[in-house]
Formats: sequence, C-alpha cells, structure tokens
Amino acid sequence: MRAVSMCFSILQVPRCRIHTLASFWWDGAHGLGNTYRSSSSFKFLGSNTNGLEGGNSRRWARRPITSKSEGKNKFTQSSERSNIRHEIVDETISTSTNLIIGKLELSESQRLQYCEVQDRVAKDKELAKLVTVIVFDTETTGLSRTNDKIIEFGCQDLSGGVNSTFQTLVNPERIVPNPHIHGITTHMVNRPDVPRMKDLIPILLEYIKSRQKPGGIVLLVAHNGRSFDVPFLINEFSRCGIEIPENWRFLDTLPLVRELIKSSGSKLPSGASLQAMRKFYGIPLVGSAHRVLGDVNVLARILQKVSFDLKLTVSDLMDRSFTASDIINLKKKKN
Repeated sequence: MRAVSMCFSILQVPRCRIHTLASFWWDGAHGLGNTYRSSSSFKFLGSNTNGLEGGNSRRWARRPITSKSEGKNKFTQSSERSNIRHEIVDETISTSTNLIIGKLELSESQRLQYCEVQDRVAKDKELAKLVTVIVFDTETTGLSRTNDKIIEFGCQDLSGGVNSTFQTLVNPERIVPNPHIHGITTHMVNRPDVPRMKDLIPILLEYIKSRQKPGGIVLLVAHNGRSFDVPFLINEFSRCGIEIPENWRFLDTLPLVRELIKSSGSKLPSGASLQAMRKFYGIPLVGSAHRVLGDVNVLARILQKVSFDLKLTVSDLMDRSFTASDIINLKKKKN
C-alpha cells in the first residue's frame, strides 16, 4: 500500500540551520567581547579630562579676557560635559550589553531547541528503518477472552508490496454462535480445509518474519487491541504452547482516537468505534464490516489520519505501544 508513505510525517530541519545558530551565538559572543574591550575608550576620555584639569587651566589663565573664576567655570562646564559623555556612553554600553545578552540567551535557546528536533528526527529515521507496522484484526466466537476462540485473522503490512496482506479463516473446532455479528457460520469454518490455530500459528510467524526488517521490531496495530484482539491472540498462542515473539509490540488505536476526540472537541454518534471513525473521516467501506479485511483496510486509513492529526511520529507510536508480557503480568496482578 502507499498508505505507509503518508502515515508518519518526519519534521526535517536543515543541518545548516544548526550551524547558523551556532555561528550567530559565536558572533554575539565576539560582539560582547568587543564591546567590553571598547571600555578602554572610556579610560581615554577620562585621561583627557585629567589633562584638561592640569595643562589647559594654565592656558585659560593667560588670556586677558578670562578671569580665574571664568576659567574655573569653564573647567567646571567642561568637566560636566565630560561627565555627561560618561553617562551617555555608560548607558549605551549598558543597553547594548543587555541587548546582546538577551540575543545570546534567545539564540542559545533556539540552538538547544533545534538540537532537540534534530535528535528526534534522527531517532525517528532510525526507528523507521527498524519498525515494521502491521495492522491486524480478528473475528471470534464471542467476547470471552478465556473461553471463546478466533475464527478469522487478517493483517496488512503498511510497507506495501507483494504479499503485504494476509487473511484466513480459522477452524475453532466448535459451533459459532454469533454469525449475525460477522457473517461467519459454523459450516464455513468447521471444515478440514480450514486451518486450526495450532496449524496457523507457524504459518503466521513465518509470514510476519518475512515482512520484518532485518534486526527490527514488529508493531502490530489493532483497534481496541489491548482489551480484545491482543488478549485473544495471547490465549490462542498459549493454548498451543507457543510464546509471542519478544520483538512483537502492540499498539491500540482506541486511546489515540479518544485523544483526538478530546483535543478537537468532536462528538461521534457511536463513540470511538472503528465504524464511527470511518464515517467521521469519510473512508469508504471496502468489503463487509466486521470481516477482517474490511476492518483492516479501514484501520490502516484511520491510523494514517489520526497519526497525522495528532502529529505522531514513529517514535510516539512506539512510546504508546505495549508487549504481550505487559498484558500477561497485568492479568496476574488482577488474579
């Protein structure tokens, strides 16, 4: 599918921007140093004042039209002007210094902010190289995670390509009491040509391994997955004596949808259900609702749109993910 190219947007910051900010900070530091070095000019002005007090007072005294009092007044006026110049220049250096320091603080803050963004972009790029995102869905004989069984499994690798979609019915070896929910009857699944879960799990493991990036992680995404699909999957694996691979992580899109509804103030007629979100986003239904391929197709589109609206990166999705062990340990605590 081409959905994966739109699922996660990576903020790209040109590296030169970091260098520009660093250069600006360095120039500001030099400017500050130059301003402080220019304080020698104040010493020069001060020395001129001392010179006026000494030599120039004799020159005033030699003028016939100038009295001692006049000379003193002229010296006082000159001294006052010198003091005013001191005050003006002092105020200038103080204001200039404050502006430069303020600029330094701002540029340093910007530099740190861009460094954080660059680090996050780098982290997301590395994760994108390692994470395989697979959307999945299950149909079951009922709602009991302990007693009911999976009767259909389907998934789609958002990387696309050949064989990116996997779907199969599953023989529960029992009667299906709820065909009105998903349209799957007992006759459809209780047949010798439909694989039982113990036959399916090795095939499923091999399929997902074939989609996995070398040395990477698989992120399996389901709507209401934490409460429904993932516990069902864990129990089915457990019945067959097989553990969920450690490099499998799970993501439940239901909390993401609720987060979006809360932040945008949207009100959906059916809460945060998959079909309500499909209608909210105007996603056309392909296939039948409550059949795995139809729901997987809808969920792939919803994941794309919700992650965009919430501005979630691959790193954000991984932070919200959980493992099979998390579910198992939580169950043990409750018991």
